[in-house]
Amino acid sequence: MESPLKRTHLYNFHKMNGQLTEFAGFEHALFYEGIASEHLAVRNSVGVFDVTHMGRTVVEGEDSISLLEKLIPRKVSIMSNLQGRYGFFLNKNGGIIDDLTLFRLEEKRFLIVYNAGNREKDFRWIRDNSVGYNVKVTDVSDEVVMLAIQGPNALKVLQKLSDKDLYKIKRYWCDWIRLGEFHVLASRTGYTGEDGFELYLWNTPLHMSEKAEKFFSMILDAGREYNIKPCGLGARDTLRLEAGMCLYDHDLNEDITPLEAGFDGLIDFDKPDFIGKSALLEQREKGVGRRRACIKLLGRGVPREGCELYYNDKVIGKLTSGTYSPLLNIGIGMGYVLKEFSEAGTRLKVKIRERLFDAEVVNPPFYDSSKYGYKRAYQQ
Repeated sequence: MESPLKRTHLYNFHKMNGQLTEFAGFEHALFYEGIASEHLAVRNSVGVFDVTHMGRTVVEGEDSISLLEKLIPRKVSIMSNLQGRYGFFLNKNGGIIDDLTLFRLEEKRFLIVYNAGNREKDFRWIRDNSVGYNVKVTDVSDEVVMLAIQGPNALKVLQKLSDKDLYKIKRYWCDWIRLGEFHVLASRTGYTGEDGFELYLWNTPLHMSEKAEKFFSMILDAGREYNIKPCGLGARDTLRLEAGMCLYDHDLNEDITPLEAGFDGLIDFDKPDFIGKSALLEQREKGVGRRRACIKLLGRGVPREGCELYYNDKVIGKLTSGTYSPLLNIGIGMGYVLKEFSEAGTRLKVKIRERLFDAEVVNPPFYDSSKYGYKRAYQQ
């Protein structure tokens, strides 16, 4: 018998205002007004996402740093308090168990945020590897409401509600702030490519839906002058792909290593040890045979996951994600190709419904980062 679908604190809002879908074991909103309009709201102004379905675990205690140094292939001990880092859990073969964001909340207290579909798997991985360490590992996923406010006007919306200068919080850092009557952890992170924050409202178990709804409504009210839109899972997916960001179980999995995925710079090989290190050292020495690549179609067509990629009638890879870009009005995708075909500018073909379409490998993001995305905020 299948387990019933899980729901976030804001399920009633999603049911009343959105088109529901199943995702990672949750009944959630695919969209409200429409994927394209929600996507463009985030690129041009501001949107708010309920991302409470994400997994969240707190690791704290005397040996917290030692445990995390073992689990994550990035240096943890050198992180400052309130600093965040993107990283991975790896298996012994260097394959990606999950991608994650780590925040150092205090000297020996950390928050790990990971994918909704891996909630149970990741928590077991942390807990099982913590045996013998003097740490406390707590799954707080159902105790913390998580919203993502994204877009060029995201900070303007939140600044109306806070007496702290949010512009001083650097990208991938966090801080405890007040928003109206709520005390929240705010990290300058997101999954859209845009500037903005992810907000964590702690000590809010699932039965406290009214508190979550009040928090969500406050954000929507504050953003009204900027035409803020609630955004669903559909826009979240098209936005992240436009930004060249990976989706676990599609673009990343346990058979793909960070070196194949192009994350060489996120592996600290000079660390004494971490799970998967020896396998990655061997792969680095031999060289990878495939690399992740972003492609855009040069004509009409919509590429999808599973589409084969060709060069001179030879299959050189396939797509792991594909969609139509609402911003650029072209088909875009991401996948893995033989390494020699992964350089930007390489022309290839995508097979869509038995037809071959011309395409080109590009460097992410797909959009002009001087006009869109978080980098624009630092260029103005």
